[in-house]
This record gives sequence, structure tokens and C-alpha cells, in this order.
Amino acid sequence: MTMEPQIQALVDKFNKKTANDEEMRKEVEHLTKTINIDLETEIYSVKLENAHMSDLKAEPIEDADVVIGCTVENFQKILDKELRPMRAYLTKKITLKGKIQDLMFLKKFF
Repeated sequence: MTMEPQIQALVDKFNKKTANDEEMRKEVEHLTKTINIDLETEIYSVKLENAHMSDLKAEPIEDADVVIGCTVENFQKILDKELRPMRAYLTKKITLKGKIQDLMFLKKFF
């Protein structure tokens, strides 16, 4: 089993929210970012542009703006709301690499 369906669901949720929430759309519409999600045994990438995430692929983007690192198990716990993203970060169960401004928008992703 791969995490691709769950990540696609996150992308779809984000896109639906930005399509329906003008305030959120305005917050992220100026961003053009590449994101890698490294789950140790699988890695995914996605692009953010014009308040829309697209191009989900099961391969990394070289020199991505943001890199999320986590185990599959901990990522699933975050998705299942068994582990809060901030707690995961503080306990080093998830790592984030990128500029602080780029990382701030991630709260909208989860």
C-alpha cells in the first residue's frame, strides 16, 4: 500500500478549499513552490502555483523549495489526527526544510 491516495486527497482538499475560500486563496495565490514529501520508503512531489496544487508525482523534484520528511507511520498518524503536526515537529517525528515563510503555509496543507 502506498500513501499516494492519501496525499492526493490532501492535494484535492487544499485545492477545494482555495477554490471556495477567498481569504485562503489570497494568502497563497502569490506563492509558487515545489514540495517534496519524503516518507523514507516512498517520495512524492507536488507543485503549488496560483493557489492550486498540481503535478503530484511519485518522484522528487530536484532542489524543492520545501521538503517534508517523515515515516509512513507517523504521516498516517498525522492524517488520522492521532498526532498533531506541531507535536510531530517538536518531537522530531516530522522534519521540515525550507524557508520559514514557505513552511508557514504548510499548516493549510494538513
